[in-house]
Amino acid sequence: MPADFKLNKTEKKRLSFLLIWMVFSLLFWNFTTGKLFPDTYSGVLLDRNGKLLQARIASDGQWRFPPGKKVPEGFKTALLHFEDKRFYYHPGIDPLRVAKALLNRIQGKPTKSGASTLSMQLVRISRRQNRTLYQKIMESVLALRLELVWGKEKILDTWCRQAPFGGNVVGIDAAAWRYFGKDASLLSQAQCCALAVLPNSPSLVRPGKNTRLFLKKRNQLLYKLKQKGLLSESDYQLACLEPLPAEPHPLPENAPHLLTSLLEGKIPAEKDAVKGFFQTSLDATLQERCLQKLAIHYPQWEANGILNGALLVLDIEKNEVLAYVGNVYQPHKSEADSYVDMIPSMRSPGSTLKPVLYAAMQEDGLLLPHSLVADIPTEISGYQPKNFDLSHSGAVAADEALARSLNIPAVRMLQQYRYERLHSLLKELGLKGLSKPADHYGLSLILGGGENSMWQLAGMYASLARRLNHFTRNSSRYFEKDIAAPAVSLQGTRNLGEPLKEVNGLGAGSIYLMVDAMKELMRPGDELLWQRFSSSRKIAWKTGTSFGNRDAWAIGFDSKYLVAVWAGNADGEGKSALIGLQIAAPLLFDVFRELPYANWFVKPYDQMQEVIACKKSGFLAGPNCEQRDTIWVCQAGKHAPVCPYHLKIQLSSDLKFRVNADCEQPGLRVQKNWFVLPPAMEWYYKNLDPTYQVLPPFRSDCSNNEQVKNMDLIYPKNGSTIYLPRNLDGKKQKVVLQAAHRRNSSKIYWNLNGDFIGETREIHQLAIQPEAGTYHLVLVDEFGERLEKWITIASQ
Repeated sequence: MPADFKLNKTEKKRLSFLLIWMVFSLLFWNFTTGKLFPDTYSGVLLDRNGKLLQARIASDGQWRFPPGKKVPEGFKTALLHFEDKRFYYHPGIDPLRVAKALLNRIQGKPTKSGASTLSMQLVRISRRQNRTLYQKIMESVLALRLELVWGKEKILDTWCRQAPFGGNVVGIDAAAWRYFGKDASLLSQAQCCALAVLPNSPSLVRPGKNTRLFLKKRNQLLYKLKQKGLLSESDYQLACLEPLPAEPHPLPENAPHLLTSLLEGKIPAEKDAVKGFFQTSLDATLQERCLQKLAIHYPQWEANGILNGALLVLDIEKNEVLAYVGNVYQPHKSEADSYVDMIPSMRSPGSTLKPVLYAAMQEDGLLLPHSLVADIPTEISGYQPKNFDLSHSGAVAADEALARSLNIPAVRMLQQYRYERLHSLLKELGLKGLSKPADHYGLSLILGGGENSMWQLAGMYASLARRLNHFTRNSSRYFEKDIAAPAVSLQGTRNLGEPLKEVNGLGAGSIYLMVDAMKELMRPGDELLWQRFSSSRKIAWKTGTSFGNRDAWAIGFDSKYLVAVWAGNADGEGKSALIGLQIAAPLLFDVFRELPYANWFVKPYDQMQEVIACKKSGFLAGPNCEQRDTIWVCQAGKHAPVCPYHLKIQLSSDLKFRVNADCEQPGLRVQKNWFVLPPAMEWYYKNLDPTYQVLPPFRSDCSNNEQVKNMDLIYPKNGSTIYLPRNLDGKKQKVVLQAAHRRNSSKIYWNLNGDFIGETREIHQLAIQPEAGTYHLVLVDEFGERLEKWITIASQ
């Protein structure tokens, strides 16, 4: 530096200011660049119109709502006129108020208002320290710095959200709900003024205490607004008549489980949502109605030991959740586990997946809607499915089997379709809970052997309904975003994504056949005779009951809405009353009565075609089918199997016996088409269908040279392994062999490993108690027809 270097007065001032600024920057950098307040907020859940549904107190015990909504202008106006009328004109410190406060102190006069500005108060709130002279000076310095970095609007907005309003109420949003039971945007000017005076002395002036002083302060503020021309005389008079808030209002508890699941990430929230603040797609009115409906049904459930239940309502087109009841909320009953949200919880779906299998087989042309499926005692590699009522129909139409939720036909259909394919299809449709390989579930997959959540299950059926709707509305096209998980946030106008060149999984035709079959399920209670009334609402629906009566399901939808209901016990305890049709279905239809009417699905003709089907068997009509129907099926349905049950036979002239060329002249033989089921199917079917005619026997002088079986072994199946249980005394129980014969009066002679073990007539059942080993079972009827099977008896 040159020896003659000197600074003039102006340069010295500038240098001094720069040095002071640098010191301030170093001292208070953390204060202005770090977080002034911790992100400790209450969880807040609003409905689609901004109505509060649920709130949870913050971790520090304060009711402090997150900054998700704008502070109302009416409150800002009241606050500024009460606390800091020159807020927009000072740099964080109001020199006039400071001078006035000092003058009053020097003259010994009482101070009616302090010198603190909103900026200084905000610093004080954040620091939470005793207000010594040093702290007041620091507040002033930090307020200046805060003004430079934040600006007026951010300071005002933060003050409104962080100021104490008495007790553990912090911020205008929480105060509006706690003291007036409404959203801050709905506050009247009198209510804004009442809240504006609270932070000034929250311990002295608060609802329920010092009412006269509280009223005086509010009315003085109202008068000030009138003097400033912000209130007319009449508005002022009316505002003064408004009552003050009394004790704090309890916050609504209409969706506790959804708020918890959103906070914990079990249900996906909107990506850009403010932490802890959730503006949802729920409808507050519908949510309350659903809670009421559940409360009506719950006493019956509780009386049967059923402590938990859940309910979900979706808007199919928008893919939005309209109502979300995660459980029966009883926090006072710890044994009820009512805090558990059952909607994202993994449970056995019971029979609720059967419609998807039905649609998948239609899609592939493996069967038609009325194709007969065997419903007989079945054993597949040791797996023995049973119908819920333990009965057998012999043969049942596929759509009827779905309507009656028969287990045996479903398992036999899955065996044909292959469980690996169904497992892959279900995952494509959104059932992500099937995380294990297909072999882990096997054929039990169709009866609830896997686990899914209500969230996934409802999303899958809503996606299928949406795909069907969009196909018929958008020039027979499919879109990539038709299959999607539900959303609890408002979706607005949905982007359907790009059109698909080819459909993945189920097409519109098979989905339509599925919903058409689902609407025919027999409804419970008052809904039983719905088909007799033209005004009745068409609903595609399905129930489910898991193994051991642990879960009762009902899920239903039309073209616009989907409703899902679950009942059970969160701890997995089974109850005999836990049956989907009896427990869950009545609530489902009660909820549908609260929803606006929706038209039925439009038939997707571009994905369907007419075929001629056999009226008796439901398969494509063969040359021997006399009674035929023209029905709509998927395009692949034209390649479905042809009726295998109609045969052309030759009868004697009296139509009592079968004959052939060996025993009757051509002119005396009568040709007739005959509906013939396999013996095991026929055994059960003929008892339920009085029109079924058993195939006549051959005349005594005729030989049976036709390939038509007259008897079959019902139990056990060929190659089966049988485990004989033991009685309480340790002795092995007997196994009952069962066969079927077309002619009731026929005798069957039973032989085991070459030894005759008995004969039966009409009811062909025989009990045996063999030792462990492999046995050759031979059955011979009185006409010499022979049936051979191998069975294995295992020791236990």
